[in-house]
Amino acid sequence: MESTRAFIHGLESSSRGAKGEYFRNRYPDMILGDFEGSFSLRMEQLEALLEGKQNLILVGSSYGGLMAAAYAFLHKEKVKRLVLLAPALHLAPYEPYRNKELNIPVIIFHGRQDAVVPLEAVRAVAQRLFPNHAFNAVDDDHSLHATFSSLDWDALLSLQD
Repeated sequence: MESTRAFIHGLESSSRGAKGEYFRNRYPDMILGDFEGSFSLRMEQLEALLEGKQNLILVGSSYGGLMAAAYAFLHKEKVKRLVLLAPALHLAPYEPYRNKELNIPVIIFHGRQDAVVPLEAVRAVAQRLFPNHAFNAVDDDHSLHATFSSLDWDALLSLQD
């Protein structure tokens, strides 16, 4: 099955950040957008970017992880997998989804030394919302500098399980 892959950057980043450049160079067909403004404005931009797309694998970093998860809740039929990197699931924009479940594969990587997004808060939210998730606490910081490029992205971005 052919999939559509997209990367959603964090709050103070862009598609030209280290992760965006990694994906641009390694996966030229990956959708990379730039998101600005409030959460609702960013979600409008994401909606426009992914309009008409199916079989989505969304990679979201930090605030982009929050956006990816919110998008998946709104479009359960389109999203096949989430890969969340230190997702900011503890923030207020996620409140509407707190009592829902998303039963797609969700893979989370979160640094144990993350000083931006609290690991245990994210772990608790993930356990409640994602019955089919894998939570990977790694020896790294918020940006996952030491871990990111060593992850098996070919497997993470494939629908062949």
